[in-house]
Amino acid sequence: MFEKRDGEQVLTDDPAAMPADGSVVFIGRIRSPWTTRETCPKNMGAARETGEGATIEIDASYRQGLQGLANASHAIVLTWLHHAPRNLIVQKPRHATDAKGVFALRSPARPNPVGLHIARLLSLDIETGTLTLDAIDVLDGTPVIDLKPDIPTVDLIADAVFASSKDAK
Repeated sequence: MFEKRDGEQVLTDDPAAMPADGSVVFIGRIRSPWTTRETCPKNMGAARETGEGATIEIDASYRQGLQGLANASHAIVLTWLHHAPRNLIVQKPRHATDAKGVFALRSPARPNPVGLHIARLLSLDIETGTLTLDAIDVLDGTPVIDLKPDIPTVDLIADAVFASSKDAK
């Protein structure tokens, strides 16, 4: 369970308790060494520093969708962060001095807990539906909702920036 910190605000209605307005299917699961929130790296940079890899197991009915993905050096992995609270709209991360709105953070706690991870694809076996990744920053068993190739000529935004809190208006 997540404990509310000073400055945090919760939604009146918890999105987890609301009727669904879209259908999301899980196409597989992550297999990672991380079994608790405390041991799980907070981001992909920290995950890579551990030297621990991970795998994705794609369900049989979706494996044909992996055709051609081996042409990519990296995959964009979208996950459903099923252990995260969905009712925090303003959060105060442990490392931050100020609270921020959920859409200004990369926190898993959000109305729709979709995780975005860009991982190096080390191997791909379509027959077994197994993708081996250099690292991942989610708990073992986390559902996968989609995979996409990372295409540098399309996905790279050369002038993208994120100003620090003191620089932002």
